[in-house]
This record gives sequence, structure tokens and C-alpha cells, in this order.
Amino acid sequence: MSSTRTASGRTNGRPGGRNGTWRNWGGNVSARPAREVTPASVDELAGAVRRAAEDGLRVKAVGTGHSFTSIAATDGVLIRPQLLTGIRGIDRDAMTVTVEAGTPLKRLNMALAREGLSLTNMGDIMEQTVSGATSTGTHGTGRDSASVAAQIRGLELVTADGTVLTCSEHENPEVFAAARIGLGALGVVTAITFAVEPIFLLTAREEPMPFDRVLAEFDELWSENEHFEFYWFPHTGSTNTKRNNRSAGPEQPVGRLQGWLDDEFLSNGVFQAANWVGRAAPATIPAIARISSRALSARTYTDTPYKVFTSPRRVRFLEMEYAVPREAVVETLRELRAMVDRSRLRISFPVEVRTAPADDITLSTASGRDSAYIAVHMFRGTPYQAYFTAAERVFTAHEGRPHWGKLHTRDAEYFSRVYPRFGEFTALRDRLDPDRLFLNDYLRRVLGP
Repeated sequence: MSSTRTASGRTNGRPGGRNGTWRNWGGNVSARPAREVTPASVDELAGAVRRAAEDGLRVKAVGTGHSFTSIAATDGVLIRPQLLTGIRGIDRDAMTVTVEAGTPLKRLNMALAREGLSLTNMGDIMEQTVSGATSTGTHGTGRDSASVAAQIRGLELVTADGTVLTCSEHENPEVFAAARIGLGALGVVTAITFAVEPIFLLTAREEPMPFDRVLAEFDELWSENEHFEFYWFPHTGSTNTKRNNRSAGPEQPVGRLQGWLDDEFLSNGVFQAANWVGRAAPATIPAIARISSRALSARTYTDTPYKVFTSPRRVRFLEMEYAVPREAVVETLRELRAMVDRSRLRISFPVEVRTAPADDITLSTASGRDSAYIAVHMFRGTPYQAYFTAAERVFTAHEGRPHWGKLHTRDAEYFSRVYPRFGEFTALRDRLDPDRLFLNDYLRRVLGP
């Protein structure tokens, strides 16, 4: 007999079930839910939500656990959407695809490619579920194209009373404005309709570049490329830059051996070993950083979007990321480097810098302003608090907005200042979830009780 708990009440014997502990990918968040459900249909999910309310239990849905915050943690009912997967339908006239909420981005990207279609932009990993990625504001980098959530054209969600609500620009538009990045506070997303386009090719140009040159030429690098990002290695003056632009072809993917050498052996295997050494002997980290910054050589390749935008990330870490106004990114990075240089911190992971245009999503980190993202990381198992605390002071001095799924210490009072439409979101939450069925400690902090 299956050990999966469904909405009908079968028990789950896996970790994360009645007697198990759920943990996130980073290993820094755990929870012991009272029960776990794995609904196989929207009706089953709605029934599970109603039963939780009757039993006085709070509800959270969890995807693959790639958030570093406790946004999905609960001691109530944990909903796993892995049976709610697959494409419901493709509308080639409207150029949209409707997909079940538990579908991993990787599966969606590959399915769309088989149909000759693609999302316009995406983040740099694709292990998350579509609902988890959008609910926390997952993004890539883009001059003109925005986050994954900004590509949403319709949503279906189960609200606190078990109602299945659909929303778009024309149907329940006030819910649509907020629920695209809903933090799990407005309901449980069950399906998403994305805008898609005919599949295209991207040419990626990756090359090292001095940090000071990147900052001096940042506006030019941003304006001349559809997708620009770079990684700066603390304790060095070096970066690795990446420019992705649409191409007429021909397709010229990275060779199998070269791809394994760069993306698996160096970026994951050797990097993992280097971080083990750095964790055991922090004094070696600056030397390791100098070696790491020179490990990858320049390369150019052309391939389908998801093969260019995304990369394998097998080395476990913890992360904080803030969105600052794009015009403030160079000053913010200079302040961050000065902070690192005058401190005794030893940082083995590069700092990642990306951009996004302004969007109209209520609690998007790019809501109403062109933004640049600065992400700081630490190898799992190493002390991160001092670095993240110091970096956060730099980011908040520029009215930075933290990624909802990455570590930060901000609260509702702070967000009410940096998000002009914050009150709009909380008022909608009062209407859709007046009894706070979807509340947990994280939402209590960032949205208020």
C-alpha cells in the first residue's frame, strides 16, 4: 500500500510526515508538521485546506525547499504539490501555457522546448516548482525582461475557505496584482498560466574582467546586452562576467567534455573541495578566492534559452540577496567591497550581481523601480551571520528590498517604508485570509500579525 498521505487521510511514512522533520535545501530551516498531505487534484487540496481550518491547524505549501527563509515552515498541515504536475494546456493563439503548481521549472522548460516554445527569461537554477519560484519572486537577469512572476498571465489558487479562485488582469485583478508573488499568504497556488514565445537561441559570452572595470562600465554593459550579470570574488579584484543576447544561430552548444570540465568538475567538484579547505582553514580563503577567480576561462556558446540561463548548483550554501535601485548598484558594490576589505571576514563564495526592469507586482522586489540584485553567499556549515549582517547594513542604506526566499532580518515596519503598495497587499490578505490560516512565524514578521 502507498505510504503517501493524500487529502483523504492516508498516512505518510516519509520524513516530513506526521512523525518526520522537513528540512530545506540549505539545511538551515526545519519543521515538524502535525500532518502532511499530497493532494492529487485541486478538489483534494481544497478539502485539505477546509479540514485544516476545522481542526484549528495552519497550512503551508512547500515545493523543493530552495528558500533559505522559513517561508514554508509550519507545525500545522504541510501540503506537498508533487502530484499536481504537468501542463494543462497550451494556447498558441494567446501564446500561453497553463501548468500545475507542483511542476518543476526544469520539467516545464524541457516540455516547452519540445513544443518549440520558451519562457522569455528565467533564473539560474531550475529545480524549484513553478509555484515556489513565483511565490518568492525568483528572477534571472534582464535589461528588458523581468522575473518569472512577471511572465504570469493567470493564476488559480485555493483560498482560506476552500474556494478555488482564478485571477488575471481581467478577472479578480486586485488579487492578480498581488498573488503573482504572494508569499503563500493569500492562498495555495494550484495552477499558473505563463506567457510564452517561440523558442529562440541565446549566445552567451563569458569572460573574466577586473572588478573596477565592471563598475566603471556597468551602465554600458547593462544597456548593450539583453542579459548581463557578473560574479565578484571577495578578496580579489576579479570578476567573471556573462552576457546573453538573442542570436540568429547557428546553434553551437558547449561541448560535452568542456561542459563537464567547466560546469561540473570546476564549478561544482573543485569548488566544493576548495570550500571544504576554506571551512577547515579560513586563513586560506583569500588565496583560494584568487585561484577560483582565474579557474574558468573565457568561452562563447549558442543554445536554447534554458540551457544558457541555468546552471547546475550542487555546492550547498546559504544566501542573502537584496534588490537596490539600479542607479545605486555601483555605489552599493563599492561600499560592500570596502566593508569586506576593512573587516576580518573570510568569504569563499563570489558575490552575484544581476538586474531587472521595474514591474507592477505589489510585493515584487522590482515593483515600481528598475532594480539591481546583489547576492552574498556562504558555504553551508560556515559562520555567516557577521558577513550577512554587515552586508545587510550596506543594502538597507540604499532602501534595499530582500528576496523573500533568502535570508534577511527585515520586518513589516521596514517593508511598509520600502514598498509603496505594502498596505494594499496586507488589506487583500485581511480579506482573503482574515483568520490567518496561512500564517507562520516568517509571515508574522514580514507582514505583521
